[in-house]
Amino acid sequence: MNLVVGATGVLGSEICRRLTARGKAVQVLARPSSHPAKLEPLRNAGVTFVHGDLKEPATLELACRGVTTVISTASSTFARQPGDSIASVDEQGQLNLIEAARTTGVQHLIFISFPPMAEDFPLQRSKRAVERRLMDSGLAYTIWQPTCFMEVWLSPALGFDIPHATARIYGTGHSKLSWISYLDVAEFAVIAVDHPAARNVVVPLGGPEALSQLEVVGICEEHGGPRFRLEHLPEQALRAQKAAATDPLSESFAGLMLGCAAGQTIDMRSTLETFPVRLTSVREYVQRILASP
Repeated sequence: MNLVVGATGVLGSEICRRLTARGKAVQVLARPSSHPAKLEPLRNAGVTFVHGDLKEPATLELACRGVTTVISTASSTFARQPGDSIASVDEQGQLNLIEAARTTGVQHLIFISFPPMAEDFPLQRSKRAVERRLMDSGLAYTIWQPTCFMEVWLSPALGFDIPHATARIYGTGHSKLSWISYLDVAEFAVIAVDHPAARNVVVPLGGPEALSQLEVVGICEEHGGPRFRLEHLPEQALRAQKAAATDPLSESFAGLMLGCAAGQTIDMRSTLETFPVRLTSVREYVQRILASP
């Protein structure tokens, strides 16, 4: 049995879909307060549900009983309920999950994180603390560290509106970044369930090519769209935003934006030799967005 934590998010739900399509038994940790609209696609995919909350350790022990592999994508950054925070979910909640997995005999825990960044901010500190605890837990572990999801960072939610040809540029826009699709991260997560080379490893993940934000804009314009209107957020403004943040979430978003501005390239050649996933390019993503009605 595979337990997916964070299954109502886009990445977690895609992992569930791919696991069930491969004939894997999937159990989803769901809070009683979860919105039915988020649970219905999972139910249609054939998963079973167990009630629990990362903030309530006793519920995690019940959820982990009889489970072989746990996959955790849970985070408080985009979807939150009362009491959720980086401290309570992204750090202590994940630590609770590791302890529950350890005490109930789970064999393998797959954790979705992100690569280390130069900036210090609460979400990064929490990710690193969870990674250290997992590596010291005695559990077999897989820590995937994907860079920026193109479906998030190259979307209207963060100011990159491809259909309307507008883009918010963090920093100069010239630093290169190995944008990755969440669909490919889901595939890596699923592969790790059975692949022996995915035991006790920490693996950064990126897409097939490193592109700057301005190069992405150029790709969009090449595909017949109008010339983009750009809004520049200089690094100085991002640092001021981070310094003025009044809560850990706001500080973390500013830190992530600074990370995007700085860029981050991942050489995927050796990873793909071991885990042969066909990576989605930014060009393919742009084409898909422009072809949408």
